[in-house]
Amino acid sequence: MSNIVSKNPSNLSDVIVELPAATSDEIVAAAKRAKAAQKAWAAMPAPARGRVIANVGRLVEANKESLAKLVTREMGKVYAEALGEVQEVIDTCDFFLGEGRRMYGQTVPSEMPNKNLFTFRMPVGSTLIITAGNFPAAVPSWYIVPALLTGNSVIWKPAEFTPAVANALTAIFHAGGVPKDILITLVAEGAATFEAMDKCLSLGLINKVGFTGSTEVGRKIGAKTGEYIQSACLELGGKNPMVVMPDANLDLVLEGALFAGFGTAGQRCTSLGTLWLHESIYDAFLARYAETVANAKVGDPMKDVLFGPMISEKYLENHLKNLSMIQKHHTVLGSTGVGRITKENPRAGFVGDPEAGVFVHPTIVAGLTKDDELYATETFGPLVTVGKFKTIEEAIELSNGHGYGLSCAIYSSDPKTIWTYREGVSAGMMSVNNSTSGAEAHLPFGGNGKSGNGSRQSGVWVLDQFTRWQSLNWDWSGKLQKAQMDTVEVAHNPNFRIAE
Repeated sequence: MSNIVSKNPSNLSDVIVELPAATSDEIVAAAKRAKAAQKAWAAMPAPARGRVIANVGRLVEANKESLAKLVTREMGKVYAEALGEVQEVIDTCDFFLGEGRRMYGQTVPSEMPNKNLFTFRMPVGSTLIITAGNFPAAVPSWYIVPALLTGNSVIWKPAEFTPAVANALTAIFHAGGVPKDILITLVAEGAATFEAMDKCLSLGLINKVGFTGSTEVGRKIGAKTGEYIQSACLELGGKNPMVVMPDANLDLVLEGALFAGFGTAGQRCTSLGTLWLHESIYDAFLARYAETVANAKVGDPMKDVLFGPMISEKYLENHLKNLSMIQKHHTVLGSTGVGRITKENPRAGFVGDPEAGVFVHPTIVAGLTKDDELYATETFGPLVTVGKFKTIEEAIELSNGHGYGLSCAIYSSDPKTIWTYREGVSAGMMSVNNSTSGAEAHLPFGGNGKSGNGSRQSGVWVLDQFTRWQSLNWDWSGKLQKAQMDTVEVAHNPNFRIAE
């Protein structure tokens, strides 16, 4: 049995927790317990489950600073961002606590007398939730909170990089009143999790899979669940465009592109992928952007910096692979070096000790074309590509051409331009004069194409992921009435005309 070791990416000598990785058999055994416990949880009135979610929200609020510090320590997110992430958990709980009283069905008129029609939301059953390490608290809450509220049990497999945050969040859920067999958290490696998922699906122990992570893994999960006539909730990668028109407020663009491109060290599914600049402003704005990034503070995430370390050395390896795609026709800007920050490859103005953790230079790669490998690659790290366009139609084509469709942004003051872009872009989420990042707890979150299968999280829309509609027809006429056959017909004169 292998162990999972969680290290502080700002200081790799700081071991946060070491624990044995769950085996496939252990995950299956947990799924059996969760399946057995689910019916009793579903039998609890939905408003009562809502009060449990309210309890969880208040406990997260009471532990906000401690949980945020743990997020920063375990995955390297700047503390101010970590506080925002924990606030999103609170917001999610606050939204869904009321949904326990709004699990509305419908009363539908029948086409026949003495008959009533109804619809009800029913829980799917037992769920398997698999989440990534870049948002170790907020994103899991997007799945877990609505799943629990609607009467499902949850097996949660968090990222191997953030087990301490996962265990802390799970303890809060249990303290809030969620039964321990209704939310079971198991830290495991990917291969064991996939094997267990297959077993659980074949045994009927899992009725819904939710996954946040790479497009490559999402394809495999989607294919496997499809074998069992299930549709996974998939929130996958992005290559999120930011289109800047000539009439844009460039000061606002600068602020948005800085945060979208380099916040959380570019390790968000909604991070800025390519900054598309209209040719008339390309040179001038690129120079401003490069200078701003070059002067930004990088380093210790507990300090006032733009971003801290990458989540782990594994993420660093992927970032270095992406850097190898830089071509001769590209211009590299934004820092005093490229790749990992070390004493031999320093970053001007670095805050802290670069040798202690997994820190990398922010990198701007200008001169991107549609034929470049970087154009179609999700660069999950502090790497922003920049290209130019002539018309809004070309900007739409460039925004869609890589096949991702998660988030996008356009900066303009012209309604026609904005509306044209909205109608043409394939992204599931769009911002106008704002960053590509910045989800709110009551708006649908999700993408299309390589970014997801059309499923949505957050707000009332996620209820469709964790419930199934049940219809009821109740005939109290005392006789068999056959739909589409025994219908009431009213006599009328189809030949009637007004006399001229």
